Amino acid sequence: MHIEFTQADDSHVESLVQLVNSAYRGDSSKVGWTTEADILGGQRVDKQGITDLIHKDGSIVLIAEDDDTGNLLGCVHLEHQDEKCYLGMLTVDPKLQKKSIGKMLLAESEALAQFWDCNTIFMTVISVRKELIAWYEKHGFRLTGEKKPFPYGDERFGIPKVENLEFVVLAKKI
Repeated sequence: MHIEFTQADDSHVESLVQLVNSAYRGDSSKVGWTTEADILGGQRVDKQGITDLIHKDGSIVLIAEDDDTGNLLGCVHLEHQDEKCYLGMLTVDPKLQKKSIGKMLLAESEALAQFWDCNTIFMTVISVRKELIAWYEKHGFRLTGEKKPFPYGDERFGIPKVENLEFVVLAKKI
């Protein structure tokens, strides 16, 4: 498999919605280790949300495609915010997790953040996602101590199955 990294455009929206939802929600997500199916139901993203990210100033959705087949393997959303870069929606096809695609997407994200002259990459992760937080810490991210509320009542981000969800902020100097 030869992987090509490119910027998503409108032609990728439906594939991105399918990929992200399959990696985080429902039974399909349980094939991989990044599932949120036990804590959240419903969708992770929708067409309008992905379209908005693609068209937002200072924002890109970077995709990883199999250069031979054209299949979408993974993606990540990056947003330039002054001297910082927000990283979100890091996704790898559940059937392909543990094949270093996530690590490659992180490396590409860091390169883009440096191109943007950012000195820090930061993200939010649901606090109960201990395994995911540990994975990011293994890759140089650190908990900042900052927390953000979960958007209860906004089903665009999922339907909570547990109470007391919140986000923690992780950051990495680059």
